[in-house]
Amino acid sequence: MIGSDLVGALEPTSWALLVVAVFVGSFVGTLIRRLPDGRSILWGRSRCELCGAALGIRDLLPLVSWFLTKGRCRHCGARLDWFYPAVEALAIAIAGLSVAVDYGESAWRDAVLGWWLLALGWIDLRRWLLPDALTLPLIVAGLAQAWWLGPPELFDRVAGAACGYLVLRLVGLIYQYLRGRIGIGLGDAKLLAAAGAWVGIGGLPSVLAGAAIGALVAAGVLVLRGSKLGRYSALPLGPFLALATWVVWLFGPLPL
Repeated sequence: MIGSDLVGALEPTSWALLVVAVFVGSFVGTLIRRLPDGRSILWGRSRCELCGAALGIRDLLPLVSWFLTKGRCRHCGARLDWFYPAVEALAIAIAGLSVAVDYGESAWRDAVLGWWLLALGWIDLRRWLLPDALTLPLIVAGLAQAWWLGPPELFDRVAGAACGYLVLRLVGLIYQYLRGRIGIGLGDAKLLAAAGAWVGIGGLPSVLAGAAIGALVAAGVLVLRGSKLGRYSALPLGPFLALATWVVWLFGPLPL
């Protein structure tokens, strides 16, 4: 009954968001794969990365093609990476949670931010890179939507962006001075600046706390799976900052 009530309560804009999410996932996957290499994300045929065969429409249907081919290339029969279906499933999950938390334009804004952070977090996870092409426009977008809310909100977001950048930049410089190597890059500082531009200066402590907790949990999982973490072990910070930023945006700061 609860499920049917929820489905019945969804407005047209929410249904549209869920439908769009199916295709956004494919775009986000392409963005993650191509942007770090400087390849065009809009032009160029999609191809099997194993045999190089050009993929047609029936090979590119989000999630559907994966299940119909049982995760194998239709041309060479090789097992395909789980990357694209995973990104597509997460994009749909982001839209679903956005619709569950908000409605109308607010749900769309939640989802777009979630998709943006998904791309950033996954690129950092794969390449240890947070491209300026994504972080800097995210800062501008956060400040732009705050501008519509009035001067007090804009001031809070500007302060959040500035503090976010300066805090991680300072921590990174101190770490580099003490350890003699880079531990926190400029991309991490810019991503925290983007977080401040969206959640304001009051939300930054929750973002940092959430990212730290997420990193500790991930390290614990790696240890349980047999990985040996030592003094020089490292994890990319971007995925945890991205997830924490979206959670704080959706549900507000943690009761610290």
